[in-house]
Amino acid sequence: MKYDHDNISPLDSRYLNKIPEFRKNFSESALIKIRFEIEIDWLVFLCTNLPSSFKPLSKESINKINNFKNKFDDKYVLKIKKIESVTNHDVKAVEYFIAEFFNKDKVLKKYVHLIHFGLTSEDINSLSYACLIKKGTLLLLNETKEIQKTLKSYSKKWSKISFLARTHGQAASPSTLGKEFKVFSSRLERELNLLKEIKPLAKFSGATGNFHTFQIVDDSVDWTKTNKKFLKQFGIEQNLYTTQIEPHDWIAEVSHSMIRINNILTDLSQDCWIYISNEIFKLKLNKNEVGSSTMPHKVNPIDFENAEGNFGISSALFGFFANKLTKSRHQRDLSDSTVLRNIGLGFGYSALAIISANKGLSKITPNRISIENELNLNWEVLTEAVQTLMRYEGIPDAYEQLKKLSRGSKITQESYVSFINNLNISDVSKKKLISLKPSTYIGISSSLSK
Repeated sequence: MKYDHDNISPLDSRYLNKIPEFRKNFSESALIKIRFEIEIDWLVFLCTNLPSSFKPLSKESINKINNFKNKFDDKYVLKIKKIESVTNHDVKAVEYFIAEFFNKDKVLKKYVHLIHFGLTSEDINSLSYACLIKKGTLLLLNETKEIQKTLKSYSKKWSKISFLARTHGQAASPSTLGKEFKVFSSRLERELNLLKEIKPLAKFSGATGNFHTFQIVDDSVDWTKTNKKFLKQFGIEQNLYTTQIEPHDWIAEVSHSMIRINNILTDLSQDCWIYISNEIFKLKLNKNEVGSSTMPHKVNPIDFENAEGNFGISSALFGFFANKLTKSRHQRDLSDSTVLRNIGLGFGYSALAIISANKGLSKITPNRISIENELNLNWEVLTEAVQTLMRYEGIPDAYEQLKKLSRGSKITQESYVSFINNLNISDVSKKKLISLKPSTYIGISSSLSK
C-alpha cells in the first residue's frame, strides 16, 4: 500500500498496513461503489419483479448492465467525483454517471428514467451504510477471534498458577492467572454474541417514509413487501416506520456494544500493564526493539498502552455516534450525513487496538519466581480462611480477633502457625488451616479456568 505523508488520520498513514480490510470497507470508494450497485440493482429489480408496471429488460440488456456494474474501479470513482463537483450532491452524481452509460446504448437509454426511480437519496444511503456497517461488524468479529483464542489458551494453560490477587490495590485472597483470563474471555464472548444479534436496518420508502412515489404509480402493488424483498437481497432488514431517514437506533446499538467490547479489552490491557509492573508477568525480549531513547535497560508494555489509547478513541467516537445519530429535526436534517461518513473510524481504531492487545498478550509470560515470593510474603491473606472456620465453629468475635492480629501488619508463616495452634477450634479445622499456604488458598479458581 502507498504511504501518504499528507493523510490526517494515522489509520491511513502510520497504521495503514495493520487494518487494510477496514480501510477498504469504509473508504469513500466503498461508499460510492455500494450506492452504485444499489441504484443498478433497483432498476433491474423493478423491471424483473414488476413486469406489469415496468417494461422488462432482455437478458442481453441485463448482461450489459451487470457487466457495467462488475467493472467498477477507481476510474468509475473519479468520474463520479467529477460529476459531484458540479452537482454538489453525491447520490445524484451516481445517478448521472449511470445515466451517461445508459444513454450510450440505444436500448438502455429507454430505461434512464428508472434510475433512482421513486427513491430519495436517504433510501440509497440508508441501505449503503447498513451494508458497510454489517460487513465492518463481521470484520471486527473476525479480528476478535485471535484474541479470544489467546485468552482461552492462557486460561487453560495457567489454570494452576496461583498468584496474589489485589483488591483496592492491596493484597487479597489468591487466585490463579488462568481464572483471571477466563473472566475476560467470558465477558468478551458474551458481548460478542450480543453484537452478532443486532440486525442491520434500512428504509426504502421515499421522501418522508410514506411510499408516496410508489403508491402514486401503482397502488395495486404491495410496496412494503416489494421493497422489503429488495432489501433482503443485501441481507438487510426493512424498518417500515421511519421519517425521511432511518432513525439509526440499530447503529446506536452497535455503537454501545462496541463501547462495551472496547471497555472489556481496555480493562484487560490495564490489568496486564499492572501485572507487568508488579512483576507477575515478564515481557519476552525482542533484541531489535528499543524500549527507551535514553534508558537501554527498559522493556516497555507498549502494546497494551497503544491498545488502551486506541480503544479510548474508538469508544469516544462510538459514544458520539450513538448520541448524535438517534436525533434528527422533524422528518430529517443533514447533520447525520457528515457523522455517518466517520463511522469506519470507530471500527478502525477498535481493530487496531485489538491487534495491539493481542500482540501484547503474545509477549507475556508468568514470572513464577516473583509470583511465589509475593505469595510467601503475604501470609495475612489466609486470615479470611481462619476467621471463616472460626465463625463456622461458633466463635462470635472471629473477625475482630483476626483484625487485631493482621490489620496493617505482616504475618509470617511462623506467626500464622503459632496463632492457629493456640486457637480453640477442632482438630479438623486446625489441620485444614495448618496445611494451608497462600499458594493453595485458591478456592475453585483452577476448575473455573477450564
